[in-house]
Amino acid sequence: MPAQDAPPPPAELVALAQAYGVDARYPGPGGQAVGARTLVAVLGALGVAAETPEEVRESLERHRAEQQSKLLPPCVVVRQGRRTALDVPADARLHVELEGGGSWELPRGHSHWLPADLPLGRHVLKAECSGRREQAPLIVAPQRLPQLPGRSWGFLAQLYSVLSDRSWGMGDLGDLSELAQWAGAGLGAGFVQINPLHQGLPGTPSDPSPYRPSSRRFADPVHLRIEAVPEYAYLTGEQRAEAGDLTRRAARLRDEVLAHDGLVDRDAVWALKRQALQLLHEVSRGPGRQAAYEEFQRREGEWLHRNALWNALAEVHGADWHHWPKGLRHPNGPHIEQAAKELETQVEFHRWLAWQVDQQLAAAQRSAREAGMPVGLIHDLAVGVHPDGADAWALQDVLAGGISTGAPPDAFNAHGQDWGLPPWRPDALAAAGYAPYAELLRAATRHAGALRIDHVMGLFRLWWVPIGHPPTEGAYVRYDAEAMLGVLALEAHRSGTAVIGEDLGTVEPGVREELAARGILGTSVLWFERDWQADGGILPPDRWRPGCLATLTTHDLPSTAARLSGEHVELRHRLGLLARPLPEEQQEAAAELADWRAELVSRGLLGPDEPLSMPVLYRFLRSTPAELVGVWLPDLVGDPRPQNLPGTWDQYPNWRLPVADGAGDPVTLDRLATTPAARLLAHLLALPSPKPPR
Repeated sequence: MPAQDAPPPPAELVALAQAYGVDARYPGPGGQAVGARTLVAVLGALGVAAETPEEVRESLERHRAEQQSKLLPPCVVVRQGRRTALDVPADARLHVELEGGGSWELPRGHSHWLPADLPLGRHVLKAECSGRREQAPLIVAPQRLPQLPGRSWGFLAQLYSVLSDRSWGMGDLGDLSELAQWAGAGLGAGFVQINPLHQGLPGTPSDPSPYRPSSRRFADPVHLRIEAVPEYAYLTGEQRAEAGDLTRRAARLRDEVLAHDGLVDRDAVWALKRQALQLLHEVSRGPGRQAAYEEFQRREGEWLHRNALWNALAEVHGADWHHWPKGLRHPNGPHIEQAAKELETQVEFHRWLAWQVDQQLAAAQRSAREAGMPVGLIHDLAVGVHPDGADAWALQDVLAGGISTGAPPDAFNAHGQDWGLPPWRPDALAAAGYAPYAELLRAATRHAGALRIDHVMGLFRLWWVPIGHPPTEGAYVRYDAEAMLGVLALEAHRSGTAVIGEDLGTVEPGVREELAARGILGTSVLWFERDWQADGGILPPDRWRPGCLATLTTHDLPSTAARLSGEHVELRHRLGLLARPLPEEQQEAAAELADWRAELVSRGLLGPDEPLSMPVLYRFLRSTPAELVGVWLPDLVGDPRPQNLPGTWDQYPNWRLPVADGAGDPVTLDRLATTPAARLLAHLLALPSPKPPR
């Protein structure tokens, strides 16, 4: 029996689910009820017994008793500038221990209020009443996030796809610095947005998707430019000869990727780079370099140790920690300390790799800013992590076991989606004072002018799919959006980083408005911007929201060249992905282009006899009030291929395509810099000078 046809769950089970932030219905025709089996499984992942009516009743009573007995919530997140009421007993005594030292005594009263002028930061709120004492983290966040310095345009790029004549088979952080310098100083671009550089899951073959990483906390050393590691200059004798051999092998690998229809082979690149990095790790460091390395280790602390240890353990026991010896399956396991001692050499190597990546990330952002970019690099934060990877092992106490995130059935996918990513447990995250989430944001914003957050709606709710269930049998689980946004605001404020939310697809009412009120930009794609409240016609440019990154495409959508030629429909047809006959799909695609052609002619952006072209579409984006306009880098050479084709796995080379021209011949960064389209678009997209600060 399909989930939507199942009998409605019992009222007490629904009440228990609601008590723990689990929605018993989800949007659909008439509102779809979540089945009892799903609610029981989701509650189980939250540590709540609900298998029988008796367990449901007991769990509900226990929850109510716990709520009544607490003096304070697990964590309190407030906005600076707003008085915030606390529901505590009238005779409770409260005071705040400030992050920077000192304390703040709060007067007693029937309803306690936190003052509006508490300093920003992570403090501790303490309560005492009738001999009972409790404390909770108190996070005071700014009301709005940092804002952009003004309107600008920039490139959207998948870094692995942007090879130069110096790359080792895939684009690297040296190429990123070159791209930023050329785009900023040569074209007047304000930013470069790139794919997540998160640490990938080890093993061969590895998962090439940057959106299913082993760790979001640390970047992958496969992105390192080997020759930019300072120790490279001090290789001597046999080391230099071995490095030369690796360089020659890397050149052959690069030539293979740059051949017609070549593909990026991440595993082959890493095999060469790892050998080179092991050589460089053996080179002795001067006292200044050693001091810098030790400071990095102090800053990163336990997070660095656990990540390095996981990578060392994975080399011995395999990448899936669920199958490791039992004493190693938890970072506090009984055999962890001994294993760390035995693997200290390997652990040290992975710590050092993390330092090298951090240094080159900092150098890339520095290059972007020195090239005149007001924003610089826009990094991308994936929505989750691989269930077998480093973060899932290190953070298993705050991630929901037995659950995968995804999306419910909708007009675009009747079967729903399962992304295979374990979600945060909202209760455990609050109990931890949101520290793991804050640490992730701290790392993501450290070397970024702005941060793109994939599926930003996940700060409000996520679709939880119990393992073994189809995506249709999931439920939305609520997060404390005030807390999630507050922690984000504080970390963004401390790093001076603007934030862009990827808010495409189904968005709950009120979410975009709340994000905008907090100063978080959205994402607007030209083909989707229609007046859905009226006739579905093309949305006039003056009605686009200013607070957005406006683009023609993304990594999951057809390239501009493919849309203009209709090749995206033919590709999906060849792979058996069309839901309707090919002629119907082609007719719809042609009608969409005709609509756009008529719109652009009516606005004087296109002559009556001119063909619809990429530059004209970018001129339309330029006419909107969007704060950022993003140019898909492969558009410069008419690459018709999407970097990722949702719904495919081995049928299409997702995340492995170098930038190529319309004939399928890869184009290096060096050649991209000479393409006439770059100068043309830079001229078309020259945006006004930065607006005055708000």
